[in-house]
Amino acid sequence: MTESSSTDPAAAAAGNGSPAGKRELDGAFSDLYREHLRDVYSYCYYRIGNHHDAEDLTEQTFLQAYRHFERARRESDGRPLRPWLIRIAHNLAANYHRDRSRRPTAALDNVEPVEHPHDTERVVEGRERMREVMSGMDRLSDDRREALIMRFSLGMSNREIARALGRSDGATKVLIHRAIKQLEEELQLAGASDE
Repeated sequence: MTESSSTDPAAAAAGNGSPAGKRELDGAFSDLYREHLRDVYSYCYYRIGNHHDAEDLTEQTFLQAYRHFERARRESDGRPLRPWLIRIAHNLAANYHRDRSRRPTAALDNVEPVEHPHDTERVVEGRERMREVMSGMDRLSDDRREALIMRFSLGMSNREIARALGRSDGATKVLIHRAIKQLEEELQLAGASDE
């Protein structure tokens, strides 16, 4: 049996540039785009801090992903491609910050708490707590902040985060643990200084 006869016919067709292969590849990429657009945008927004630049970075992420999609599918061995997409966004965000030499900030004044029947005092307390958390996040190193964004904002597993950051599972688990511990300490310090 030759190597080409053991591959997926659609992948082989895409590899030789046939119209059917191109349609199959484009369809698969469209599915990937629809499935992960929100995650990629959310990651970019948390890293960059404003909607306009996050939209641009999301677009750049998917443009780069499209260029390398066929190879990524082949090399993924059936594993989900979300960590690969987040890795692309991660690299683009690093370039963004390096090029602009500024740290990400979130416009928390525009963030509305989840709509529940709360009284005004609880809403104000929730916003203040969110400001404290975001301020604490800003004091974390980039890798710790990114790991927490991926874990708690995107709901990624430790294994997905490890793949996105190019680390081992064990190193990622330690990174997340230390990030949470540092954030807790930052919040305790902020709470003590307010008293």
